Amino acid sequence: MPLLINGERIDLARPTGDMIRHYPHLEEKAKLLRSQPAQIVEPKGLLYVQQREFAVTTPKDGSVSILGSDDATTCHIVVLRHTGSGATCLTHCDGSDTEAEVSLIMSSVKSFSNTTGYGRLEVHLVGGFNDDRQLSQKLTNQLLRAFDLQPDDVHLVTFCVTAVNVKTAEIFPATFPEKGPDEDLRSAHVLTGATLTNIYDAKMEQLHIGPYFWRPFPHVDFWLEQDDKQILQNLSTSPLAEPPHFVSHIRSTLTFLKEHPFPSRSLFPDRKPRIYKKNEEGLWEQVCSDKI
Repeated sequence: MPLLINGERIDLARPTGDMIRHYPHLEEKAKLLRSQPAQIVEPKGLLYVQQREFAVTTPKDGSVSILGSDDATTCHIVVLRHTGSGATCLTHCDGSDTEAEVSLIMSSVKSFSNTTGYGRLEVHLVGGFNDDRQLSQKLTNQLLRAFDLQPDDVHLVTFCVTAVNVKTAEIFPATFPEKGPDEDLRSAHVLTGATLTNIYDAKMEQLHIGPYFWRPFPHVDFWLEQDDKQILQNLSTSPLAEPPHFVSHIRSTLTFLKEHPFPSRSLFPDRKPRIYKKNEEGLWEQVCSDKI
């Protein structure tokens, strides 16, 4: 079944700019969202999703009310929601395997939804900046095509998102002072070539991190010796658009990889995930597996 806007099938042969002009309400909605000041989302009730991660939950979730992600330069943040069940998925895609990733998030949302009954599947996309290599445009086209190939009707509603309130379905620009738990561990998983990973069990209201395994990161000492400019130019797909904390974040991740060249020994000797639940203050608290 097709990808739809206002009940009409999208013509994927048409350039994205022409498509937006044909549906001016999408452009107006994107402008409105971009004009809103970013809300600071505190950790209580938040599930932060990193690159190549996804999470699905429903309005019945007593622990998580906000799914969020940021720092999408050439990446895209995708929100898929079933309007009947309220099941909502947020993922941070970088184009590593777009078709398989879209199928995965579709099946995850549908597992919480009765797609034969009331409601429909709606997708919200935000593209990265207009880079010289057109990486963002390529990923936009990949995502549109992948959703168009799905067996279910999917309605394209928004082109500009960073966070979603799973209780109210409100989508809004946001920043996140806290991106944990295990921020360095999760970033190391991505930097060593991870595939898209589901990090949340909505039925148990638990965050699952790992177990993750990788080989020693090549030339890690060399990269840690480089100045900020070299790291920015060589380890970013969009050096001109990265946030100020990009280099410090990469250095922290590289240091973590140097300290843990064999995670099967130092991080996951029992081959079990680290499991977190929200405590009474709404903060993630580890309930099993050893801490670093």
